Amino acid sequence: PIDVVNGLGTRCSLFVSGCEHQCKGCYNQSTWRLDSGHLFTQEMSDRIITDLNDTKVRRRGLSLSGGDPLHPANLADIFALVTRVRNECPGKDIWCWTGHDFEYLKNNLLYVDFLANIDVLIDGKFVKELYEPDLLFRGSSQQRIIDVKKSLAQNEIVLYDE
Repeated sequence: PIDVVNGLGTRCSLFVSGCEHQCKGCYNQSTWRLDSGHLFTQEMSDRIITDLNDTKVRRRGLSLSGGDPLHPANLADIFALVTRVRNECPGKDIWCWTGHDFEYLKNNLLYVDFLANIDVLIDGKFVKELYEPDLLFRGSSQQRIIDVKKSLAQNEIVLYDE
């Protein structure tokens, strides 16, 4: 419910089970299996919305990590959650980490609507040989922090800058 590491500001974070990429050296291997963790329920979705709207602990937005939130088995639930956040939590941003590249997602009909509803995408597989411990919000140097809305509008990658 309260995370200050996965994105800018105080946030809610959801770590999603299931990862097709299974990158060598991944820090979160326990999330690779689809059946790890807890079942995502309506109650959990409601809790995230309540936490994002809490005025005592102001959260800037939602962070989606994993595993890979964009694993095909999870996409319907993740898209439903993102849609709820957009509709019920005005002004909150949404960040997502995935092993997929932005170009692949942008050109795949499964992901087009999802991309249109998030703000920041950290894309690309973790590459152990490119690991740099001082990188902000990513583990390896080829991963990008992408401003999704600007990238879609300009039809080219625009890196996030804040």
